[in-house]
Amino acid sequence: MSVSPEEGLERAALLLVTLGTNEAAEVLKHLGPREVQKIGLKMASMPAQERAKVEPLLAEMEAHFSKGGAIRADQEQIREMLTKALGSERAAHLIARVLQGSDTAGIENLKWLDPATAADLIKNEHPQIIATILVHLSYDQAGEILKHFSDRLRNDVILRIATLDGVQPAALKELNESLTQMLSGAATTKKAAMGGVRHAAEILNFVGSAAETAVLDNVREYDPDLAQKILDEMFVFENLLDIDDRGIQSILREIQSDSLITALKGSSPELRDKIFKNMSSRAAEMMREDLEAKGPVRLSEVEAEQKEILKIARRLAEEGQIVMGGKGSEDAFV
Repeated sequence: MSVSPEEGLERAALLLVTLGTNEAAEVLKHLGPREVQKIGLKMASMPAQERAKVEPLLAEMEAHFSKGGAIRADQEQIREMLTKALGSERAAHLIARVLQGSDTAGIENLKWLDPATAADLIKNEHPQIIATILVHLSYDQAGEILKHFSDRLRNDVILRIATLDGVQPAALKELNESLTQMLSGAATTKKAAMGGVRHAAEILNFVGSAAETAVLDNVREYDPDLAQKILDEMFVFENLLDIDDRGIQSILREIQSDSLITALKGSSPELRDKIFKNMSSRAAEMMREDLEAKGPVRLSEVEAEQKEILKIARRLAEEGQIVMGGKGSEDAFV
């Protein structure tokens, strides 16, 4: 049975609560920091559940695991699954991360740190080392870490990420020496497919408008064409204008009204009109009234809500439910 990401998260949290402390702890040991955080928040906010809701879930789990035998996917199966789910181009980057795990096992420890601590830990490393570290992290975590750097270091690092065409074994070895116990440093004969213009653009989507402008201005001084390529790959809130009406409607179904009102405080009249056009007339009128009634909002709050909406848009795009606007979107359907 297919379930939504939110429903799957709720089912996982409910199952762990039902299992009890010791058994749940054993399961959590095998999850990454993001998964643990999401499930932990869901468990913390979960109200008391009726037994009638728990019993079918336990029965489903029992039926699933009563088939017996060891279950393990080999590398070829993993490649096939990811490629079918994401497409060959998008899957290539993730496959490199998943199947190259022994080369970057130590860096998993960095993912458990808050951005400020992680930034303090690596800020004195060579910018090339920092760039190599950041391309192994999720885009949003890398963006949060960048916020804690000086302008000069931030500009240097993003420039190096944008011009990075892979991570050589020697670079991984240097990374291991710099982070000591946090990276295994096992060398391979194949470069990891990380870095590049797209990677730099994805990170910049999460650093905030002021830092983003400063970084791009710096890159433009070094290489105007490279700056434009990064800009072309970025997807910012105003780019929602490039999504078709069906896509906007799909996004709106996933957004709370309060979040949308705050996000729209920093948007253009054109984008507001597009959003309102894809609502019922009554809902649009209420949204306009709420928007006008809402007082001044801090820019940081507006940007935070816009980022959350962009995360939803990216997730829907990855699931194939919408097509992001911008470069290459004209080739989405044939």
